[in-house]
Amino acid sequence: MTVRNLDYLLAPRSVALIGASDREGSVGQIVARNMLEGGFGGAIHLVNPKGKMICGRQSVRSIDALPEPVDLGIVVTPAEVVPGVIGDLAKAGARAAVVITAGIRGELRDQMLRAGQGVCLRIQGPNCLGLMLPCIGLNASFAHVAPVAGDVAFLSQSGALITGIVDWAASRGVGFSHVVSLGNAADVDFGDLLDYLAGDRTSHAILLYVESISNAPKFLSAARRAARSKPVIVVKAGRHATGAKAALSHTGALAGSDSAYDAAFRRVGLVRVKELGELFDAAEILARMPKLAVETLTVLTNGGGAGVLAADRLADIDGRLTTLSPDTIAALDAILPPTWSKNNPIDIIGDAGADRYEAAMETILAAPEVDTVLAINCPTALVPSIETAEAILKPIEERRAASKPVKPVLTTWLGDTAAREARKLFVQHHLPTFETPADAIKGFGTLTAYFRGQQALMRTPHQAPGEYEFNRDRAKAILDAAAQHGRTMLTEPESKALLTTYGIPVATTMVAKDAREARAAAVEVLQISDACVLKILSQDISHKSDVGGVRLSLTTPEEVERAANDMLERTGRLRPDARIDGLTVQAMIRRPDAVELIAGMSVDQSFGPIVMFGAGGTSVEVVKDIAHALPPLDLLLADDLIGRTRVSRLLEAHRGKPAANRAALTEALVRLSYLVADHPEILELDINPLLVDADGVIALDARVHVAEEGVQPRTPMAIRPYPSGWEADIEIGRAGDVHIRPIRPEDEVLYGDFFKLVEADDMRLRFFMARPHLSHAFLARLTQIDYAREMAFVALSKSEGEEKLLGVVRLIADADYESAEYAVLVRSDLKGEGLGWELMQHVIGYAASEGLQEVFGTVLAENTTMLKMCRQLGFEVMVDPEDQMLRRVRLRGEALKSYLAGN
Repeated sequence: MTVRNLDYLLAPRSVALIGASDREGSVGQIVARNMLEGGFGGAIHLVNPKGKMICGRQSVRSIDALPEPVDLGIVVTPAEVVPGVIGDLAKAGARAAVVITAGIRGELRDQMLRAGQGVCLRIQGPNCLGLMLPCIGLNASFAHVAPVAGDVAFLSQSGALITGIVDWAASRGVGFSHVVSLGNAADVDFGDLLDYLAGDRTSHAILLYVESISNAPKFLSAARRAARSKPVIVVKAGRHATGAKAALSHTGALAGSDSAYDAAFRRVGLVRVKELGELFDAAEILARMPKLAVETLTVLTNGGGAGVLAADRLADIDGRLTTLSPDTIAALDAILPPTWSKNNPIDIIGDAGADRYEAAMETILAAPEVDTVLAINCPTALVPSIETAEAILKPIEERRAASKPVKPVLTTWLGDTAAREARKLFVQHHLPTFETPADAIKGFGTLTAYFRGQQALMRTPHQAPGEYEFNRDRAKAILDAAAQHGRTMLTEPESKALLTTYGIPVATTMVAKDAREARAAAVEVLQISDACVLKILSQDISHKSDVGGVRLSLTTPEEVERAANDMLERTGRLRPDARIDGLTVQAMIRRPDAVELIAGMSVDQSFGPIVMFGAGGTSVEVVKDIAHALPPLDLLLADDLIGRTRVSRLLEAHRGKPAANRAALTEALVRLSYLVADHPEILELDINPLLVDADGVIALDARVHVAEEGVQPRTPMAIRPYPSGWEADIEIGRAGDVHIRPIRPEDEVLYGDFFKLVEADDMRLRFFMARPHLSHAFLARLTQIDYAREMAFVALSKSEGEEKLLGVVRLIADADYESAEYAVLVRSDLKGEGLGWELMQHVIGYAASEGLQEVFGTVLAENTTMLKMCRQLGFEVMVDPEDQMLRRVRLRGEALKSYLAGN
């Protein structure tokens, strides 16, 4: 991931158009005209091989004839000369280019990229509409209309879609900070742009039109960072274009690329909308009120039907109407006719004039329980729509003039001709306006969905019931054994054995070669159970029930033997091509209150492993009650996955049945996600059925598909899992035995006691302030980290069985993943015991193993203890040129690499 030189692309001071033309209707002419008429304050140069006058501006014949270096080149030349143009721009000092030219593929594309690599010249495109930066007046595109300046960024893989939304937005007064057409995204992609915009102050919200993601880990890491700072709304094309494949499991058959995108967007806090109209609605509301963080709505209307439709649509998106207080109802009674609705929606009756609208709006805005208002007007012959619009604006503007808080107000003035002037007025006064109540509710719902999603991501997981224990070595041995025998499918017993290595309960299974051995196995099983289950054992038969390969409730050894003979004969007749490895015998699990579920994993081409959960049984593909999530999971994420299915309702107590043990189910899904994360050989995994009831969970059948030996493992995980390999045990003076491990979200609960034992002066030396506000949001930022970009190691001790946080060291890498800033803090009562030294060595070793080129930090000059330790660790110490009270410390080159050897 890199944002290097993106400021030359997105905030250029000078621009050159290579391929400018005077030919009417050509791309070179349209782009030149747009650039010259956009109001850009920097220098604009036109390059044309004949040195013509273009749009009233003299061009130069070549890039090396430019009178000065430029930051950004816009390229509209023929495809075959583009690599040379990029090379010339690099030599001339440019560090970014927008390649509008199409037809650059294969070797020509590679030549283009190589031409700019020496100076890290960033390339947007090729095959794109161009770049529009309204906030600085740069329109380097061939769009037919220029966007209005605003604070919404729009990134799109479709140039045609950009022209549509820009045209729509211009008529509505919706402004943009950045409009970027990615085209084929040979270099600059969504991940790069999201990373840049996350820290950009000119954009308050981001809209995405996505067709595909090429680098999922980079995209998700950047999207997570961006969504934490501002709303990110995405529309994904191709929702039903699932890839065709021969799935070897239920999980594989039910997984589609769109479900992976859905899971990915949800995991990092992006809000997905399904239609372009919803993206327009989101743009409308984001342009006016990007900080809307409420969920209740108060509807004011002169038409009862319109109010009811709004309330219905609100219920569809799980929104809530505001409950009006008795005081508010009494205040409205005093100004409205007796026939008003006496409730929310507030129907002020069809004969309402401007005065009634104004009085009602004034009362609503003053009501403490009201969060957000939707004002609706149905046109009548009694009063012009423009007058009612002016009426609701009056109390809003009065509150603004008096510096009183103004609650968010959305508007819907129904009709066409009658409402047109009213909508223009609302745009002038920065109120979101929509053509229908449904559109307004969709816009409201999109933004509240963003804040709900952010709150959900900031939740602290429940403390896990002890450390999870996994037998990774045993699991690896099972997988290796199958690969060494040339098998890509584990047998049922092997699959179950694999699950047990990660603590997932299974029904014990015995293997029999033939009917006679099945009878002997049944004798043993029937000593502990009143019935047996018999199944065919074959690597070639994915779904045993399809060939009569499952028999239940067999109560005697003789019955098992007869069923075995019949099963072998039937299977051989129906599937003569299948290899029959024998039979399995297991106890009949009788749990009458249990719910049949399915859990599993398959591999998505873009996002790698994806976990599936839903209603199980033989009709799983017909019912299709499933949900997906990206691994690894924690207990909260697993619980959310369960909650997104209809079958989850059956887990609750109903009709005399006790509630199922949902905690055991969530833990099983977490364990499954770590099995998937730890073993890239696993390509598909099915647990079906997975039974759950009040007593817990148990897997009755399992199937695992693995990669062939020596074959490249699956697509890497999109989200970096918990790096368990970086745990260590040390001994520290008075602290005794100390465990160092990567931080986890549930560690938030440890910070309260930790900060109580950090003195104010030590806090100031670490945070450069007296004491940070220990809000949930602040602590969540410390503990819920992206292991792909950040790392934090905590030092823990156990006192009377309770974990105590003793110290923490943190590393935050730049977007290029070349350098990283460190920070360390230990309890004040443990200073001088060597804990800080151990933590620093641990994090430096991690940085070296990650291939980082530099670790640096900023230290107060008075913090002599830290500066001394830095020198001993090999850091260079320099005075900060911008602040004499600060010291810059850095460790790089061979000094950093030496920590790979454990120095």
